[in-house]
Amino acid sequence: MTAASIGVPLPAAAAPARGGSRKVLPGFNLTLGYTLLYLSLIVLIPLSALVFKTFTMSWEQFWAAVSSPRVVASYKLTFGASLIAALVNLVFGLLVAWVLVRYKFPGKKIVDALVDLPFALPTAVAGISLTALLAGNGWIGQYTEPLGIKLAFNPNGIVIALIFIGLPFVVRTVQPVLEDTEKELEEAAMCLGATRLQTFVKVILPSIAPALLTGFAMAFARAIGEYGSVIFIAGNMPMVSEITPLIIIGKLEQYDYAGATAVATVMLLMSFVLLLVINALQAWQRKRSGA
Repeated sequence: MTAASIGVPLPAAAAPARGGSRKVLPGFNLTLGYTLLYLSLIVLIPLSALVFKTFTMSWEQFWAAVSSPRVVASYKLTFGASLIAALVNLVFGLLVAWVLVRYKFPGKKIVDALVDLPFALPTAVAGISLTALLAGNGWIGQYTEPLGIKLAFNPNGIVIALIFIGLPFVVRTVQPVLEDTEKELEEAAMCLGATRLQTFVKVILPSIAPALLTGFAMAFARAIGEYGSVIFIAGNMPMVSEITPLIIIGKLEQYDYAGATAVATVMLLMSFVLLLVINALQAWQRKRSGA
């Protein structure tokens, strides 16, 4: 005999919910409103102010500010060094993630924690540390410069600094995907006669490719806007080792706010286009994998 059969009312907690299961968060309209408000305050309004400040310039003034030889040279250096650093991290970040996921060795937790060091370390400290290592009188630079390999105060130092700050993005993006990858598929491929390279290219790589592209995009975007760790090791020579964020800082120090926002707007547009392209590649890869 149950409580319901003798007319005893069920407790509120035991009564079935009407209209389906209750949601933990409020309704769609309310949560969407909070989302748009927060996004506007943090992202959209500051970026809109940047664009509106640029509109105070005429087209001739805007073009002169963003197309001068010094600024164009900084574009080439910033995007070129960022691309090289992201590609290096794409390869070695995958290697580090693979070792951390697939192997057990003494000190593994320490190595795993060191991957996040660029996240926690102030960028200025990273730049000073790299300079102390790679300069002509540094621990490493004192041996490489006599061989004609100069690692600091030139574009080489910029690439090294960007590799340092971008590595965690690739590792932390790929690592959980590798952990969820089914090893049975690899074993089945090897049992069918596939080599290690074929197993990696045909089985493993398609499953981790979206994560790799995401890590690459995050490392690339982070490198484009990096300032603190690069400024100490770049040398900051115009037309040689001057990055675009330094151009913007220089214009601000000269009270050329419109010129600074113009260069910043170009950086914003180029970064946005690149992220759209990478997101399209990710969607294409997911669609291809699902097919």
